[in-house]
Amino acid sequence: MEERLQKQLAFCLEIDKAKNIFRQTHLSNHGRNENDAEHSWHMALMAYLLREYSNGTVDIAKVMAMCLIHDIVEIDAGDTYAYDNGGLQTQNEREEAAKQRIFSILPEDQAKDLMALFDEFNAYETAGAKFAHAMDNLQPLLLNDSNGGGDWVEHQVTAEQVYGRQAKTKLGSETLYEVTDRILQKNIERGSLKA
Repeated sequence: MEERLQKQLAFCLEIDKAKNIFRQTHLSNHGRNENDAEHSWHMALMAYLLREYSNGTVDIAKVMAMCLIHDIVEIDAGDTYAYDNGGLQTQNEREEAAKQRIFSILPEDQAKDLMALFDEFNAYETAGAKFAHAMDNLQPLLLNDSNGGGDWVEHQVTAEQVYGRQAKTKLGSETLYEVTDRILQKNIERGSLKA
């Protein structure tokens, strides 16, 4: 078998491990914890469906690719909960090492492409990256809301913490931030988020 194809297939098998990285967010209707693969797939489809609400013009295929690859590094780095201050302090270092190892399985040109896409997502400068981040924030918010805010209650997350994270959603989509605000206000009123 050609070396290039061998590398591509090895990467395809490697990324299957994302199905075993479980997040703090639970599936809707009080389901089990979701895994990274489910989260990324859900985000990518949401991005496609909600693209009309992006603040800027975006290449939706590129945004969907960002959504699909942004958490592959968690195969090595593990999932860092959005409100885990200790984990957040080492997240970039862990994810950078994981990026180098995992994407380097691919042929060099594809490795560079995916690393650049990952870096663009994390730099949060382009309209596409901002919209992809809006999906990264909105997707777990929708699931958590469907579960009565249970994940926030379990981890004693405050409204201030969630608003701090969700502030970036507005940079990707003002419309979806308005939806976010309504969801958060509802959860404050029902006591799922401490004001």
